[in-house]
Amino acid sequence: EKSNRLYLMFMRMIVIDNIKTTLPKIESTKDFMGFVGERSQPADKSLVGTQMKTLTTMKFDGSRTMHEHVIEMTNITTRLKYFGMAVNKNFLGNVLLFCGINV
Repeated sequence: EKSNRLYLMFMRMIVIDNIKTTLPKIESTKDFMGFVGERSQPADKSLVGTQMKTLTTMKFDGSRTMHEHVIEMTNITTRLKYFGMAVNKNFLGNVLLFCGINV
């Protein structure tokens, strides 16, 4: 019982804020995880859309190094992979080629 309450308290602390406001009073960690899983699906889809838009519209503006720009794009592809959307290396290469570099 005590460990269940501790786990619930910890899980409530790390849940995304936009889900936190809709959480009912739940006493079981299993029920809590089920509820959070249901609520996070729309948020995941929204994040994937945002990340894809960011990836495909990123332009190299010279305010940072090319290395930092490539690292940021790689980080975005890693986030997309986490959500189950693998980005093909050829696609990423094409995005990098056409990211607005003026030579």
